[in-house]
Amino acid sequence: MHCVRNITSDVRLIGGSDRRLSLFENVFPVPRGVSYNAYLVLDEKTVLLDTADSAVGAHFYENLEHALQGRPLDYIIVNHMEPDHCSTLGAVLRTYPDAQVVASAKAISMIGQFFEADISGRCMTVKEGDTLSTGRHTFTFVMAPMVHWPEVMVTYDTTDKVLFSADAFGTFGALDGNVFADEVPFETEWLPDARRYYTNIVGKYGAQVQTLLKKAAGLEIRMICPLHGPIWRENIAWFVEKYQRWSTYTPEDRTVAIFCGSIYGNTENAAEILAALLADKGVKDVRLYDVSHTHVSELVAEAFRCSHLVFAAATYNGEIYTPMDNFLRDLKSHGLRNRTAALIENGTWAPQSGKQMGELLGSMKDITVLDCTVSLKSSVKEAQRQALESLADALASSLFSKEA
Repeated sequence: MHCVRNITSDVRLIGGSDRRLSLFENVFPVPRGVSYNAYLVLDEKTVLLDTADSAVGAHFYENLEHALQGRPLDYIIVNHMEPDHCSTLGAVLRTYPDAQVVASAKAISMIGQFFEADISGRCMTVKEGDTLSTGRHTFTFVMAPMVHWPEVMVTYDTTDKVLFSADAFGTFGALDGNVFADEVPFETEWLPDARRYYTNIVGKYGAQVQTLLKKAAGLEIRMICPLHGPIWRENIAWFVEKYQRWSTYTPEDRTVAIFCGSIYGNTENAAEILAALLADKGVKDVRLYDVSHTHVSELVAEAFRCSHLVFAAATYNGEIYTPMDNFLRDLKSHGLRNRTAALIENGTWAPQSGKQMGELLGSMKDITVLDCTVSLKSSVKEAQRQALESLADALASSLFSKEA
């Protein structure tokens, strides 16, 4: 049975949610599921904006057919060709052979890569600023390359001031009846997944997101319709400010996150001592994570959130303990910058992790590593406790001296 939601008087939400999926992109845990949003505009001409993942394909097809109410489908606007939004596109093209495809040149090319579909006589290639009038509505196309694929564009309805934003402003999490962000406790329950979604999927492309935000600043936006997660119609500026911070690699919170890679617990003991010392010095919301047990997507999101990062790792085969090494390389690949970092190393006979972690951080942009690395040989002794005290002083001084 169909489940079509009215977004405005003539815009319908016709996608679906997948609560069975365990790993988004076969990488990221999604314990709250994920939604695949597609939109249908019922004007003098009908317009489908993106399709959906095949996991919700049956519901999507049923929703589309019901929402059309026997009318033909005139246009299919393809904002993003990633399979979670286009795996059902081939079937839609076959079902509605007269529908015109509207997309960027790169997206048109990708359609041929994904599907055995000849759309040469039924496609409209659009570029920055091109428009499409469908009756009451006029759509303007805004190119958004590398947010986060090269073919991406967003579509702005100049009539109702709605931005169909592709993957921008999306989040993990299935929609549970309430489809608007103002209907759910977004700041407390959804923001962590929105941050994790952005930082891990789009985080590398901060400069390109900045370009899109500057374009969007010139538009009057009353509603944002993303391809994942709730729709925004209130307090839009609050969420845009989060994107402004994330895309400029500006910390949300001035606090310390400690990331620990410990084999037998001794490195973890040092991390716990540091966390307690920081709390004693007035640092609030200190977080301590075991990199072996916390999914790396959560770690990346926290590194984007916090201003000061401590990496505590054992030496393993003469190198950085493997989960920590993987995490640091993930941070580098996501372009994290503008952070203050500190190091704790451990090694029973030849501590090397500190030097190598420092080299990795040194290869990243705008990372300041404090010159007070704590080095352990097996376990914390009084000398190392004093060194941890000095490290806590340095972190606290850095935190509080830069606060406005």
